[in-house]
Amino acid sequence: QVQLVESGGGLVQPGGSLRLSCAASGITMFSIVAMGWYRQAPGKERELVAGVTSGGSPNYADSVKGRFTISRDNAKRSVYLQMNSLKPEDTAVYYCHAQKFGNEYWGQGTQVTVSS
Repeated sequence: QVQLVESGGGLVQPGGSLRLSCAASGITMFSIVAMGWYRQAPGKERELVAGVTSGGSPNYADSVKGRFTISRDNAKRSVYLQMNSLKPEDTAVYYCHAQKFGNEYWGQGTQVTVSS
């Protein structure tokens, strides 16, 4: 059974930083799995924040470019999202996502709140 477990969310002031982690289990050949982070704010649709291919190439939503960095550690079967210069509009539930051979998997989500 595939499980994605996120951690690292919380409350932070504008301009602050957080690092989200996602640990995967039950997925074989993790190195070929495309991983990503999505977020969903109240009343809005879920949107892609950042993704990283099996080869390690990242892509970002325009709204987070230059502020967020996605990375992966295949040995630890984990993916990370370093979030700097956080803004109130970054407030959302952040979800870890994995895709392998057309199958998609989601974590349970972690809340990120940016507020003074």
